[in-house]
Amino acid sequence: MGGSTGVFGPGNVPRMTAASLREKPVRDLARLAKQHGVQGWHSMRKDQLIRALVRKAKSRLGQPAAVRGGREAARHVPAGGQRDPEVARRIAEVRDRLAQAKNLATRAEGGRTGRSTARDRMVLMVRGPHWIHAFWEITPRSITRAQAALGQEWHGARPVIRLLQMESDLQGSPSERVIREIIVHGGVKNWFIDIREPLRCRVEIGYLALSGRFHGLTRSNAVTTPAASQCDTLDAHWGEIVDDCERIYAMSGGYSPENNSTELQELFEERLQRPMGPPAVQASAPDNAREDEAPINFQLEVDAEMIVYGATKPNSYVTLQGEPVKVQADGTFRVRVEMPNKRQVIPIVASSADGSARQTVVMAVERNTKSMEPYGRDSGEW
Repeated sequence: MGGSTGVFGPGNVPRMTAASLREKPVRDLARLAKQHGVQGWHSMRKDQLIRALVRKAKSRLGQPAAVRGGREAARHVPAGGQRDPEVARRIAEVRDRLAQAKNLATRAEGGRTGRSTARDRMVLMVRGPHWIHAFWEITPRSITRAQAALGQEWHGARPVIRLLQMESDLQGSPSERVIREIIVHGGVKNWFIDIREPLRCRVEIGYLALSGRFHGLTRSNAVTTPAASQCDTLDAHWGEIVDDCERIYAMSGGYSPENNSTELQELFEERLQRPMGPPAVQASAPDNAREDEAPINFQLEVDAEMIVYGATKPNSYVTLQGEPVKVQADGTFRVRVEMPNKRQVIPIVASSADGSARQTVVMAVERNTKSMEPYGRDSGEW
């Protein structure tokens, strides 16, 4: 090997030459060979170490910086070039956990994808004035499509639920805007979402990339949350929903004529094992046979009452239409008022305990009830 053989780095700066390496002792050559990833360095003689180091330097000179950086990281392995199996196992476990946390595909019991998940669907239910409950089922095909659609952005994307507030502009056209993005994870198929104030909303689930790009998988039905004074929080588990199922179904838009989604009804019927919605009406007789039929004997009676509630200073004296009202220790009061089919003016007067102050509030309410004639329809018209 001639002494003129040399290897140069960027800018033709000498790095390692055969001549310079010959001046080093075998111990230093072995250390360099180990650092540069020379295979079998521990059994080489001095001239073999020199040739291996020169070849390694020549091969590294033509590689991109990223490749050289990867090779540098690969040197940090135990002696003999073997990776620690315990470290490899832990790395594999971390990668598996990260993949599972990102995978929104619905799994059946035991962790396998359920056979019943044939399509994507998402259902939103109202559980009270401050809570809504989202359920979803996602197929593995949709996760694969999301990964392909996001490309390189998939690696940094996070699974999220978007809360969309539904509004109408001045022309009455509906619109939606994102008011919250909630980070979720795989292995679950439902999520409780807290609501701060009454609103009409829907949710959608998908992946949000670091760039802000969103890939949606599926979206839910629209619901309207009630005011805090209109209902209490409902039970949280399906086993306890039976008694309140009709109420939850109605609050979630199940009976609304604007609800053109079947997912809500399907979910309730699957979980409760019974049909939801109004009963089917038997088909009516042909038109030419209705003339001889007797009038339909079907009745519906409706009445109404109003709840008036408020708050004043503790120990105050409150009257409603001249009648005393019980005031709680904290100053709140609540009373039921008959609501006849007419207009009425209701004065509420509060006086301080010592009689030095008085406040009057007047409410004007009107009830106008009309009863329509009963009639029958074919079952297909409902």
